[in-house]
Amino acid sequence: MDDTTDELIEIFARTTDRNKMEVLFREIFTANEINTLSLRWQLLKDLYEGKTQRKIAAEHKISLCKITRGSKILKTRGSYLKKILDELYQSRKPS
Repeated sequence: MDDTTDELIEIFARTTDRNKMEVLFREIFTANEINTLSLRWQLLKDLYEGKTQRKIAAEHKISLCKITRGSKILKTRGSYLKKILDELYQSRKPS
């Protein structure tokens, strides 16, 4: 990655306060960019939950290409996103 990308990653990594992160998102991203990120996250969660790609495409009115990319990421050995989702869903299980 280039220096600018590395710098942004460092800024996001240093921002540990939720409210400050929200401000940072609103200042650096447009509303449309935030919606795109949120949609990407939602389709990853839908895939993780076992919904079919066609069902996700119909529900969110998006192309199968976007969903296929997410599916490949979740199937990749050592996927960090898969680990995050494993932890998220594990924490949601009733005790």
